[in-house]
Amino acid sequence: MHTLRFPGGILLLVAAALLTLSCSKNPEAAQTSEKTLYTCGMHPQIIRDKPGDCPICGMKLVPLRKSSADANEPAQANRISVEARTIQEMGVRTALVERGPLVKDIRALARIEFNETAVSDVTVRESGWIEKLRVDSVGALVHRGQPLFDFFSPELLVAQKEYLLAIERGADYAAQTVVKLRNVGVSEAQIAALQKTRQARQVVQVESPRDGFVVEKNALEGQMVEKGTMLYRIADLATVWVFADIYESDLPFLKVGQPATVRLAYLPDRTFNGRVTYIYPTVDEKTRAVRVRMEFYNPGYFLKPGMYATATIHAELTPEAVLVPDMAVLRSGERNTVFVALDGGRFDPRTVSLGAGGAGNVYQVLAGLKPGERVVTSGQFLLDSESQLREAVQKMRAPSEMKAAAEPMTAMTPVASKTDAAGRTAWVCPMPEHISIIYDHAGKCPICGMTLVPVSAAKPSAANAQGDH
Repeated sequence: MHTLRFPGGILLLVAAALLTLSCSKNPEAAQTSEKTLYTCGMHPQIIRDKPGDCPICGMKLVPLRKSSADANEPAQANRISVEARTIQEMGVRTALVERGPLVKDIRALARIEFNETAVSDVTVRESGWIEKLRVDSVGALVHRGQPLFDFFSPELLVAQKEYLLAIERGADYAAQTVVKLRNVGVSEAQIAALQKTRQARQVVQVESPRDGFVVEKNALEGQMVEKGTMLYRIADLATVWVFADIYESDLPFLKVGQPATVRLAYLPDRTFNGRVTYIYPTVDEKTRAVRVRMEFYNPGYFLKPGMYATATIHAELTPEAVLVPDMAVLRSGERNTVFVALDGGRFDPRTVSLGAGGAGNVYQVLAGLKPGERVVTSGQFLLDSESQLREAVQKMRAPSEMKAAAEPMTAMTPVASKTDAAGRTAWVCPMPEHISIIYDHAGKCPICGMTLVPVSAAKPSAANAQGDH
């Protein structure tokens, strides 16, 4: 049988790998010696026994020290240990797993409108003429009972004279005619003044029915108006309504009375607090959204109708839940993993089951964590690389376990030592990272899929060291 010869450098690497495997089978040596390994955070398959650069991406290799598990704790196959200096270099930060209410923030673009229950129209109940305007501009602030304009109407003058005649006749007649004065728009204060002075007035002052701002004005001096004409619209801005369109997927989280906040673009440092007052019963067919009405107090009148705002509705999903920061969770397909920080620089990778997300970038933990534990929120990607590296090293040192996972045709059996089976041909993977694994047959590397190459497993001689391919 013809044995291929390879350069002495490869044979020396094979011999060193065989020696490493031989030493790793000695429990006493493993317990008494502790070696620092170096790996790449981006390529965990890279393993080196000295510092340097990653041959793939050029990043600095990170030192990782494997230490034996504490005898007082159960063995953890995937638990890793990192030196304190390395933890600082990796920028590892932790956060506490807490128990508290799970609150979901529902955000939407909103529009500020008038409080419809605080808007009044000013009209006249008889035809006549506007003699003089007392409030002549939109935006003016008026108070309840303040005169808006002087109004002359023949019907109002007749009603006043009838009331004065009724007073002279007696209280019964006066009670009947005072109703007519009220019906034509004469206020109670004006009726009391008429009863006191006993003189009918040519013009009657039309007063504001509420405190607020004039948001619409259709009155001009000298204008002739018909009864029922809307001359002023006055809105009280002490409270405003805020409308937002919420997607139907968030409907299960909405309730009347929930707290809400709004923020304005021109006041980024201010937050206004209100509550949900109504959820409309229909869904917009085009946007598939439901209109929600919120009510806010408006001190200083900063919330102006017509403005756009960012509204947030705070929905409490559950009053008590185990909460983990979103930054602590590593998502890889179907599995969610967090690293629990233990004493002595140890980290335990743990699979968790997550529920709904909440405000503050937290998630509800259904299983896998308990309150009081500390989880890694920064640097866990490097810890994950080391965890995967540990798993890969365990597979390298336990070929019998890999045999079951590999294809039947690629079963591998390492040579016991560098002196066994002298003269036999062994096969190794040409990848430097996998050259420590020795096979007794040809085939494919089960790790990277490259074709195995034959080498001599015998102790290299001088001829071999200088041999040709």
